[in-house]
Amino acid sequence: MDGGSTKRSARMVALLALVDELGTIEVSELARLLDASAATIRRDVTVLAEEGLLLRRHGAVRRMGHDNELPVRLRDARHRAPKRAIAQAVLRMLPAGRHVISLTGGTTTTEVMRALHHRHDLTIVTNSLTLAVEAANQGQSRVLVAGGVLRPNSQELVGSLAEATFNQVQVGTAIVGCDGVSATGGLTTHDEIEARTNHTMITHAQRVIAVADGSKIGRVLSWPIADLNEINHLVTDSSANPRELALIRAQHVDVTVVQPETLP
Repeated sequence: MDGGSTKRSARMVALLALVDELGTIEVSELARLLDASAATIRRDVTVLAEEGLLLRRHGAVRRMGHDNELPVRLRDARHRAPKRAIAQAVLRMLPAGRHVISLTGGTTTTEVMRALHHRHDLTIVTNSLTLAVEAANQGQSRVLVAGGVLRPNSQELVGSLAEATFNQVQVGTAIVGCDGVSATGGLTTHDEIEARTNHTMITHAQRVIAVADGSKIGRVLSWPIADLNEINHLVTDSSANPRELALIRAQHVDVTVVQPETLP
């Protein structure tokens, strides 16, 4: 993502946060708060409204709902330092030498993939187009991409074709992203078919590492990916709710908490 796209994504995320906090808000006020022109904000609002994340009405906007899923291109602008620190922790958890790993889609798992740029002894299995492109750019030679129906918001291939691929592959370590992790709900996400596909990946792995930045800890979404008893490790960051982490640990999940500020 180039600098202009990153700046725009960050502005859109900030715009959504303001609407979430303030409720209905005038476009002119958004422009003032975000230090941008009214024309720029109107263009952003048009895009977000077309994606079902905002409702426009008489020069003002409001959020459609708290459970709406952000497109992956906007998620990439949020919590980048924690995600990079999580990726480094996962890298240290992988064994040396040849190993088969699988990764779901998501911005945190994408950071894990980026951290693996020097590991050319791995076989990588994924249903994410984003991760497949990242692996290709790294020159990874052993990459299996599960086919399926494309979910535009997550850039993942899901459904029975993807599940058939995962059913045929035995994986050493599955690295699983999600939209929520809680002691009561386990790993959850926005989409039923994506949840089922990712669960199939989990069931064929010897070890499962869940990755989630602190904003997702304690959050419960509509569709369960996996119960906590199917997860071996959770890697998150120091912004996570410590009380919720204690409840997760009590269910025999090994929890690693990273400190993003230690990154250069």
